[in-house]
Amino acid sequence: MKSPTLQMTGHVPVAEIDTRNRLRPVSDAGVESLIASIGEVGVMKDPIHVRRKKNGDLVLIAGGHRLEAAKRLGWETIEAKVWVDVTDDWSRLMEIDDNLAGAEMNPLDTAVFLAERKRLYEKLHPEAKAATGSALAAKRWDAADTMSVASFARATAEKFGMSDRHVRRLIEAGTKLGVDSARLRQAARPVTLKDLIEIAKIGEVTERYAVIDALIKGEAKSAGEARRVWIAKEKGSAAPEKDPAEDAFQALVKVWARAPMAARRRFMHEFADDLAELEGGAE
Repeated sequence: MKSPTLQMTGHVPVAEIDTRNRLRPVSDAGVESLIASIGEVGVMKDPIHVRRKKNGDLVLIAGGHRLEAAKRLGWETIEAKVWVDVTDDWSRLMEIDDNLAGAEMNPLDTAVFLAERKRLYEKLHPEAKAATGSALAAKRWDAADTMSVASFARATAEKFGMSDRHVRRLIEAGTKLGVDSARLRQAARPVTLKDLIEIAKIGEVTERYAVIDALIKGEAKSAGEARRVWIAKEKGSAAPEKDPAEDAFQALVKVWARAPMAARRRFMHEFADDLAELEGGAE
């Protein structure tokens, strides 16, 4: 099989680029931010990446937000790196890595992208798949750990500047979400990693659907609250009392979402020791 080859770097017609089958839709905020940047500096900083199929069709690999910005600006062409001899897996990996490395993504998008990256990684590196049974014991794995293999978690954590534990939790959540990820994008409030982990625990389809539906309609502030309400309803009891810790957590989420990036960075710097201690001691 031939290796992917960079055929050219140049301008290609915007209207001829196929953008179907993407892992996530573009965000209006991300596109508008790019448009503002282009207005300030006068150019788009980076070219997009496309693959040219054997029939000549151009398919987007990486740069969905850049392409959408070009469309809204009315550009007829956009600068692109055009690749040939590209497999679907290679194309998907480039899309994933481009987003993980360069885009500000929410926990839902990150979980979906990392879960897909793990699937492709193990497809390309079968030896990295998690062992089971006696092989698991031989590799000194914790049998309760159903998350990604250590080699992948470490490599991904280093590549994208995350902790191993954070990567594993995101992968576990993303793997178990499946088709529910599309519905969760409609949630009235931003879906947190805690929400994803809670949803991943649900085995019963009816409960899972009800919890996600409650988040979409804004009937619950979190997946945990939605689960408590659903369980109480199934048992025929009154709605459970509110959890003070959950209310405090949601208040922090709202403040964080409104805070500018400079304030977030200052917060991370000021409380770095506290956050590291919490991360290391969390179960």
